[in-house]
Amino acid sequence: MIERIREQRERLKRQLLAAQSADGSWNFCFESGPMTDAYYLLLLKVLGMEADGLQPALIERLLANQTDEGTWKTYPDESEGNVSATLEACLALFYTGAKDPSDPRMKRARQFLLEQGGSSRAGSLTKVTLSLFGHKQWGFRMRVPVEFFLMPRWSPIQFFDLVGYARVHVAPAILAADRRFSVQLPGKQEIDEWLPQAPSLPSDQALLPDGWSLEVTMREIRRQAALRRELHEKAVRWGRDFMLSRIEGDGTLYSYLSSTYLMIFALLSLGFPKHHPVVRRAMGGLASFACSTPTGTHIQEATSTVWDTALVLQSLGMAGLEQGSDTWQRGARFLLSMQQDRLGDWARDNPGVRPGGWGFSRSNTMNPDIDDTLASLSALSPLRGKGAEGEAWERGLAWLLSMQNDDGGWSAFEKNKDKRWLSLIPLKEGKQVWGDPSSADITGRVLRFLGEHVGWTIDRPEVRRAWSWLYHHQRLDGSWFGRWGIAYLYGTWAALTGLAAVGVPRHQPMIKKALKWLVSKQNEDGGWGESCKSDVKRTYIRLPRSTVVQTAWALDALISYHEQPTLVIERGMACLLSLLEQPNSWQWRYPVGAGLAGQFYATYHSYPLIWPLQTLTRYLEKWG
Repeated sequence: MIERIREQRERLKRQLLAAQSADGSWNFCFESGPMTDAYYLLLLKVLGMEADGLQPALIERLLANQTDEGTWKTYPDESEGNVSATLEACLALFYTGAKDPSDPRMKRARQFLLEQGGSSRAGSLTKVTLSLFGHKQWGFRMRVPVEFFLMPRWSPIQFFDLVGYARVHVAPAILAADRRFSVQLPGKQEIDEWLPQAPSLPSDQALLPDGWSLEVTMREIRRQAALRRELHEKAVRWGRDFMLSRIEGDGTLYSYLSSTYLMIFALLSLGFPKHHPVVRRAMGGLASFACSTPTGTHIQEATSTVWDTALVLQSLGMAGLEQGSDTWQRGARFLLSMQQDRLGDWARDNPGVRPGGWGFSRSNTMNPDIDDTLASLSALSPLRGKGAEGEAWERGLAWLLSMQNDDGGWSAFEKNKDKRWLSLIPLKEGKQVWGDPSSADITGRVLRFLGEHVGWTIDRPEVRRAWSWLYHHQRLDGSWFGRWGIAYLYGTWAALTGLAAVGVPRHQPMIKKALKWLVSKQNEDGGWGESCKSDVKRTYIRLPRSTVVQTAWALDALISYHEQPTLVIERGMACLLSLLEQPNSWQWRYPVGAGLAGQFYATYHSYPLIWPLQTLTRYLEKWG
């Protein structure tokens, strides 16, 4: 087996080395479901724009991913279909003229939606889209007044209680809703007749519970008409400026397609013409998000260039790539050029700290995150203590440490974004989306970085606080839930490898429970596979066959806590090697990145190369 492991490691190294771009980066596709393709197609239609062949390519992918039942899914084993994905894909196909509501497969899609409860079961972003195209009345869910933007910092409820990625979606939606804005395109009446009309559920009648709402909170200061008008216009200007000041160099809002999509509609609602330079630049930025997938051209929600480059460079370094090589040097230069040097919204709750983090996308200059920062620091750790590059590394480390939450854990984007009132918002996305609480996956990955690259152990107070957070958030069965991956395998892998790196011994009860849980989830084929349903149901749901990435994660965790290969590890390694020999199988493409429970899952095209390479390398380092 050792020889097979070496052969596969060399093959993965060759593939990654060959994929480096001229500027030193690695550019892999960040693939998701039909939402982003549909939104881009709808924007083209609204703005009356052509896209140099991009439109037919996106339509081709939408049609290729439609099931025989007429539905669309967000992950392969999703039962029947997904309401939001199906609604969005149908709207895009209808408005572009690619499909007619009378088409038999579209009729089957309608029947599915009707059986599922229609748009009442869709996500909030889908409902906003229906309102933007006049298929649903505004006010249904968007009863937050624009004056919400002006709530002061001392208020127990304020706009900046939302995390950054939520703010850039909520702000344009509030502005468009305030104007009751909608576009009227040809074919709307026919689509209206096609859309299933299901009765609204009681929970759909208001944004906030009885007895507590922002409308009630604002009532007194809005009592006088003159003051109300003045406040209203001030709030609208604030919301407009909030969006415009967060546009990146490529024209997108925070480097996300979905937020840029909403921003364009908000600008139209404020009187911006369709040909306005801001709108045109935004569309150009979105077009640059196109990538190739096995089923056709796809518009990504965001580009993952920084994330992929950091992980690839780290993986190759672990596997023997010399620091003096041209490949390593070019990759390091690219990552250093992506380190952020401007204050972003993260600084509101973390004042006095110098910028130094990294973001997810090449165009991201103001929205750093913990995971990309620690991945970049890990890749660049050989530069520590070496002149200006070493100073940049130390600045990144200082920023990372400053972002530890008061509860001891780390979250993804901002510090201490976990206010209780966010859980009162009765939208299906839940508190996890609106805030940014500490998570086991991010906390575990930070600990691993601190242990492996900084040399910290459980004796450090920062580490002990993080260990305590993980201890108190371990589930009774021994697992941890991972916020940004699927799901319990992801969280448990990150927590275990992090705790191992800082020296938490195997005889600790929390470690023994976690290892026992992980072993219990091994499939008959020897590997591990977890369904995206776990993210929805909040309980572990096994896939019938193992996936490449999740098997690599599970093995990595087991390797970190065993001195000798066990039968479980050997069976898992045999499965991983077998899977690596089947690069066209669905086990390579299964989405293991999580974003929005039940609505957004991602397939990182880099993952089947990166994570197995790291796991094979660690196996060989320990037992080869």
